[in-house]
Amino acid sequence: MTGEEGFDSRRRRTVLTTLSITQTIGYGILLYSYAVLLEPMTRDLSSSPAVVTGAYTASVLTGAVVAVPFGRWLDRHGGRALMTTGSVGGALLLLAWSRVETVAQLYVVQCGIGIVGAATLYDAAIPVVVSWYGTRTRPRALLTVTVAAGSASTIFLPLSGWLVERHGWRTSLVVLGLLYASTIPLHTLVRRPHRRIGTAGPQAAPAPGRSVALRDRAFWLIAVGLTLETGAVNAFNVHIVSALGQWGHSPAFSAGIAGLLGVFSVAGRLVTTGLRRWCATAMLTAAVFCLQALAAFLLPVIATSPFGAIGAVIGFGIGAGVGTIAKPILLSERYGSQDYGTLAGMVAIPMTLAKAGAPLAASFINSSTGGYQLALVSIGACCMLAAAALTATGTPRTIPALRG
Repeated sequence: MTGEEGFDSRRRRTVLTTLSITQTIGYGILLYSYAVLLEPMTRDLSSSPAVVTGAYTASVLTGAVVAVPFGRWLDRHGGRALMTTGSVGGALLLLAWSRVETVAQLYVVQCGIGIVGAATLYDAAIPVVVSWYGTRTRPRALLTVTVAAGSASTIFLPLSGWLVERHGWRTSLVVLGLLYASTIPLHTLVRRPHRRIGTAGPQAAPAPGRSVALRDRAFWLIAVGLTLETGAVNAFNVHIVSALGQWGHSPAFSAGIAGLLGVFSVAGRLVTTGLRRWCATAMLTAAVFCLQALAAFLLPVIATSPFGAIGAVIGFGIGAGVGTIAKPILLSERYGSQDYGTLAGMVAIPMTLAKAGAPLAASFINSSTGGYQLALVSIGACCMLAAAALTATGTPRTIPALRG
């Protein structure tokens, strides 16, 4: 290993460790804490759960608006400035959140949080990882970051709950804001590679990039597949506790079973990353989506049994985190890393809209039909269509042989 290669290797490890920490803190504070804060905020702001939840939806949608311009920035300048600025903005917004007195103020703050999330969470972190790692080492690097972030709910839901119980939601947000400020110096370490990780070796081929991707049928099939599955996962996550309650399970049992989703989403990422050496990413991801569809179809039939409910939730949960890893691998192995941020931002827009809209659609189906049976069939159908879309992409014709 030359001195330059050793230096780059150390910097890769620094970037990866930094992002693993900041993604865990960011997801735990910016996203997961909202569930704990919802009830006390609703009470103090003299509002309804639906209206206060709408502020979270506004945050998600605002993140979609800035996805493409932020992706272009990441392609051109890297993540350091964007993520550091986002961390500063996030800390200030959390403090402002602790001072809101009206629902309108909450919506304004949450729209800002949505922009911060787009600048600091997966949509920014994953393009940074893609720029630092080649095709051989990239899946494991992505796995490291996403598995670390997968622990965010385990850490921050109990922490947020303890803070709210002891100090109230406003003081809790001040504490969380100060904790989130720790990501500011960490994000200053997220630099660009000295040299662009480019093509090398006898199998190298020029990365097609954005111009080819937008004319490629496979790009749009990937976008459709990941969008459908994202909507299905978010609808399932939001409604699974209520659905199990309708089938006769206690709130404690239902919440405990729902907690398996996070555990098995991490397990699914580990398994699929390990199997990539024997199976193409698109085919492997499609197979996992089919497993999710089967679990969703079976759940209304077997949910009254505790073991049936557990089995179905595990089956669905295995695929719940696979799309997060599949997206960067599917895009970068076809189109290279040069324009990855822009392409990922374009795919993120429909994915985010599905994430925001699918739970509402499931609620409408439930209220219209008097049960979750049709909603779960719809969730399963979305997973099957997602699998079909990824299967139709075929094998990449141009795979850049990147150093990694």
